[in-house]
Amino acid sequence: MVTSSSSWARALLQISPYTFSAIGIAISIGVSVLGAAWGIYITGSSLIGAAIKTPRITSKNLISVIFCEAVAIYGVIVAIILHTKLDSVPLSKIYDPESLRAGYAIFASGIIVGFANLVCGLCVGITGSSCALSDAQNSTLFVKILVIEIFGSALGLFGVIEGIIMSAEATWPMKSIILCSLCSSTEKPKSQKYST
Repeated sequence: MVTSSSSWARALLQISPYTFSAIGIAISIGVSVLGAAWGIYITGSSLIGAAIKTPRITSKNLISVIFCEAVAIYGVIVAIILHTKLDSVPLSKIYDPESLRAGYAIFASGIIVGFANLVCGLCVGITGSSCALSDAQNSTLFVKILVIEIFGSALGLFGVIEGIIMSAEATWPMKSIILCSLCSSTEKPKSQKYST
């Protein structure tokens, strides 16, 4: 383990990579749900307020709420993917560079996905609010603003893709040991192949 006089360097090297992984998974799902809730709050209040004067907008403008809810689903999906990346490592190999790299990769993926979905939820919520208010005034504007809302919702998908790419290389040392031992145990020397 590398020793350093900086307390930040010590913290990064001495905190378990499993802790970083757990924090990343929690941020991925928690902040994504926060973004979805915030977006639903923004678009839902405008939708209900505008529907008092124009009740016809209620059903078709629920698609804005569905787009906001999709942001939370992105976070749940990535949290499940990141959770499957966790593997048990022997105590002697917890602070190996490969273990630290895997823990930091899962942590960074969770942060990227969580905060991308937070901003995406706000974007979709504000656009959905405008969509509801403009549809109450002029029904021909609904499809035009809905296209903008779809592009805003795609921002969350970009965060999901980036998170998956970053966590793809998160491999723990135990995997390579198991794979090498399996390979060596299946290959028998030719002299022992027909022996009884």
